[in-house]
Amino acid sequence: MISVGVLFSTTGPYAALGREGLAGAMTAIEEINEQRGLELIAEFRDPQGLTEQYAHLARDILSNSGARHIIGCTTSWSRKEVIPVLEKSGALLWYPCPYEGFECNEQVIYLGACPNQHVLPLLEYILPRFGFNGYLVGSNYIWGWETSRIARDIIEHSGGRVVGERYVPLGDTDIDRLIEEIRLKRPDFILNTLIGPSSYAFLRAYHELGLADPDFGLEIRPVISCNFAESETVELGAIAAGLYVIAPYFQSLDTEQNRRFVSTARRLGSANPHLSAFFAQAYTAVHMLAAAIVRANTDAPDAVRAAAIGVDTMTPFGPARLDRATNHTVLTPRIGRANETGGFDIVFESTAPIVPDPYLARSNFAAGIGRGTKDRVRQLRVIK
Repeated sequence: MISVGVLFSTTGPYAALGREGLAGAMTAIEEINEQRGLELIAEFRDPQGLTEQYAHLARDILSNSGARHIIGCTTSWSRKEVIPVLEKSGALLWYPCPYEGFECNEQVIYLGACPNQHVLPLLEYILPRFGFNGYLVGSNYIWGWETSRIARDIIEHSGGRVVGERYVPLGDTDIDRLIEEIRLKRPDFILNTLIGPSSYAFLRAYHELGLADPDFGLEIRPVISCNFAESETVELGAIAAGLYVIAPYFQSLDTEQNRRFVSTARRLGSANPHLSAFFAQAYTAVHMLAAAIVRANTDAPDAVRAAAIGVDTMTPFGPARLDRATNHTVLTPRIGRANETGGFDIVFESTAPIVPDPYLARSNFAAGIGRGTKDRVRQLRVIK
């Protein structure tokens, strides 16, 4: 029996994403235990969206359960709070969420997309189709700040301009002033890095603006995102229809591997009508950890990390491999457009997996002109 920490907030301002991460991790643990080759015991803690609780609860898991690995954290604030605890104890965090990059820590395995796998290819798709002038709106913390900073660089290097940039506190739903500014400045698109209730309030208000003025319909001036999940679009329904999101996984992915994954998730109790990338990546994190434990014949973190890196793993979103240089995952980005049922229709995907570049050291910031890394030009292909 091997104890594994599971650290997600299922309450608080980003609870919907935390619940997806928890559900994905627990589904994988139950599936692995069914196979009887390895028995995992989940040590779950809920920080309730309180940043100051993460380090305390991570320390509690590592000190009192015998666990040497933690699956979890949603925000970068929470991940950064946990890292000093990991460094002191030598434990590993398996972090399943997209983030803003500019980090590479030996105690973290990064399963989610970094900027050259999310905001760069998303803007490469959006700018030539809708226009080069954007409005940036986000929650007032690391993810919003850094993603918007990168987006500003891409937009300006591509010949466009940022017509507005605003941030609101986590959980704040007072966004009328933002909608009015958008109405006046008429950007070609809006990059939304808001989290939870703030994002839902914004999308509802933007939908109302579109009803009042069809020139702000999502088909004309779209809202785009790197961090939205199907569990959220289901709640919003037609209000979110037309939203563009980039992620490695959408439930509509038409592969045999994904069909088996969806079937397993349903059999083991997932009630969400559409599984999200947050669910799939947390699920994958547990499976990658378990496979590395088996290969290493120990759960010692250094041995597990060595056993995990550089190995191709089949996941719900296709083959994935941990990059030896960065501890980040080689991923295939996909762009989905939300439909009225809360699902996503995949409209574009990378023709090949993209090697992570968390510090954007190799990435060309000019979108819409064949942008790629120095060693390989990426292209997107239409999904018919």
